[in-house]
Amino acid sequence: MKQIFYFLFIATFIFGCKSETDNETDTEVQEDIASYEPIDQEAIESAVIYEANIRQYSPEGTFDAFTEDIPQLRDLGVRIIWVMPINPISEIKRKATGDKFTSEIEDPEERKKYLGSYYSVSDYKAINPEFGTMEDFKELVDTAHENGIYVIIDWVPNHTGWDHPWITDHPDYYTQNEKGEIIDPINPDTGESWGWTDTADLNYDNMEMRQEMINDLKFWVENADIDGYRMDVAHKVPVDFFETVTRELKEIKPNIFMLAEAEQPDLLKNAFDMHYGWEVHHIFNEIAKGNMTVKAFDEYMEKTKNTLEEDDINMNFVTNHDENSWNGTLKERMPDSKEIFTALAYTMPGMPLIYSGQEYDMEKRLRFFEKDTIPKTKGRYYTVLQKLGELKNSNEALSAGENAGSYERMETANENILMFQRKKGDDTVIFVGNFSKNPQTVEYNFNEELEDYMHDRAVDLTNKKLGLGPWEYRIFVK
Repeated sequence: MKQIFYFLFIATFIFGCKSETDNETDTEVQEDIASYEPIDQEAIESAVIYEANIRQYSPEGTFDAFTEDIPQLRDLGVRIIWVMPINPISEIKRKATGDKFTSEIEDPEERKKYLGSYYSVSDYKAINPEFGTMEDFKELVDTAHENGIYVIIDWVPNHTGWDHPWITDHPDYYTQNEKGEIIDPINPDTGESWGWTDTADLNYDNMEMRQEMINDLKFWVENADIDGYRMDVAHKVPVDFFETVTRELKEIKPNIFMLAEAEQPDLLKNAFDMHYGWEVHHIFNEIAKGNMTVKAFDEYMEKTKNTLEEDDINMNFVTNHDENSWNGTLKERMPDSKEIFTALAYTMPGMPLIYSGQEYDMEKRLRFFEKDTIPKTKGRYYTVLQKLGELKNSNEALSAGENAGSYERMETANENILMFQRKKGDDTVIFVGNFSKNPQTVEYNFNEELEDYMHDRAVDLTNKKLGLGPWEYRIFVK
């Protein structure tokens, strides 16, 4: 597992006799220095990751507006920020809505409303002017680092937009049909287009293209001091390419962090640190609908025990940009149960994700190709995320990856009750939850007094019978 270090060099220390004012100033400086904590292995293992949708995060939709809130994200337990694609978006075949391109819209004012998909990149080494400048982005990265937060950017290795320079300069970099025409990405199972018609499929049989891609990936590490990448549709790109990428990036920054938008264990062997927990996310959705029970979660946990290695990390989530825009809000998918599934995502093995707007209990689907804005009113759910983030950061039992806390399923004799224990060193976390719309009862005997974490109270857990309301949960810690 990788480690991430930011070294802060303090050039001058003044020693000698000081006045009272000097001592006060020194104390302030020391407090400032203490806030610049380098990110290390322990920080990654106890991290919350935040997906930043820059376009929709603020009315301005800029790097600067997002940067202002970075210290606040730290209070949510965020230690990694994943910034959605920062590159310019292609004009040719720019998506408007459905299958329509902006070029098909006659009204120029109406056409301006559609900003296109972030994942249709026209230049891998440039900044989308919609968000600001390179200097603005560097300020975002610097501010994150000053707050002990690590920045990875979203990269689109499978395809480019139709006005990327490679289209004309290197058509051999792309997949072509029998007529020699560049094509959009194809579903290999059906032979039909995925529908990503605003993009052109890259040809990974072309070794020259691979090297150019690697050069562009190195650019952002060398010039903006980013800490890694989230790789879009990683399962559509050869594993050996990513292994080469990670090896070469580590020569520049040894502690690069890599996230795969995939659920593919072989990607985690030598290329990625973390992948998506897509399967368990879908299980969450199905349990929320009443189509599955806790048994499906137990089977998933047993399966991952046999397929993942010790240093592999699952990213656990209840929403993200795809889920929110295309499959529904938390209110739509988990109308009465989002809090219990959120708590589960934080306490089960892995790293929990917060998507832009989730912290503000967002109840709308963000438009994908147009400008939109998330709400910014803090409510009860914000406090829940804050408290769960503090637990994730501070309790070693919830560690992920190479030095993960243990996971032990505890018997409940009730198919609707999930109870498990995480342990590491002197720390223990016990999760118990009712994953049904009906009240349930569970008996337990822990023979000790523990803290009911979410309610800030000590409880005696000796020979107890606990009643849980619909979708109610408890987190006990020591």
